[in-house]
Amino acid sequence: QKSNVTSYGATIVAITTLEGFAGMWINAFIVCVLCTGWMKKKTLNSNEKILLVLGCSRFCSLCISWAYSFLSIIYPKYLYVRPILQLAVFFQAFFSHCNLWFSACLCGFYCIKIANFRNSFFIYLKVKIDRIVPWLFLGSGILALAIGIIAYDVADTPHCNNRNSTGQGNFGSVNIKMDKHFFPSFFVTGFGYAASFMAVIVSALFLLFSLWRHQRKMQTNSMKDLSVEAHIRAMKSILSFLVMYSINFVCLVLKMVYVTKKGSYMTFLIIVFEYTFPGLHSLILIFSNPKLEKTLLKILP
Repeated sequence: QKSNVTSYGATIVAITTLEGFAGMWINAFIVCVLCTGWMKKKTLNSNEKILLVLGCSRFCSLCISWAYSFLSIIYPKYLYVRPILQLAVFFQAFFSHCNLWFSACLCGFYCIKIANFRNSFFIYLKVKIDRIVPWLFLGSGILALAIGIIAYDVADTPHCNNRNSTGQGNFGSVNIKMDKHFFPSFFVTGFGYAASFMAVIVSALFLLFSLWRHQRKMQTNSMKDLSVEAHIRAMKSILSFLVMYSINFVCLVLKMVYVTKKGSYMTFLIIVFEYTFPGLHSLILIFSNPKLEKTLLKILP
């Protein structure tokens, strides 16, 4: 039986469809351009590898989030059956946390590759960063998989009220009774959010300090310095991401708080920004990458 769609539900579907498909197109563009270059050159540098996996994870996350949101509001009878709900919750949690950790990896990569410090450990990281990147992918994937398994368990528990959903497209969107069983899962999820957020903050602070120190050394040199330009380009990307990531982090925390608040204005704002973040930040990454920017400008009318 088809659900009675309220004006609130129709608004959510319209906004998530618009933002979701725009974000999917932007991330699909990144993936297509990088894969085309990969086929031509037969190789990718570490920066392109991170952008590629980040684009893939965001595309998949937006696809699953939109499908979950659409079905939970328009056709709930097709979603709230076992194991469809559990699998949807698992994949959404997995790709959402891949998105967070791959984003943190990108910020860390910029910091290590561009910042200049004489510390022996930092020099070691700078030399070995290209070999470290695949291990960062593996670690991020394992952490995201662990969160996904926990999300599956939460969705599979008999305490879940599967007939009431906020349509947020995340395992936190399934309305549940806030008993002791769920606090460990919320703690682990919150820890994943906080750890990736701290990685971004630390990367931004190190890069900012490196830029300040380098500019102070170059004050007496009137020549154009490429290192300063590289610092500034990276800082623009990281700081824009830091602002968005901060808002996204607040939204993720609020989502856990408002997990049982169906139809509230706060839930609506959280959903709107969650769908805005993957597409908007990917657009910033495109315009901070000369190759992607040039290709995008070529296809635009």
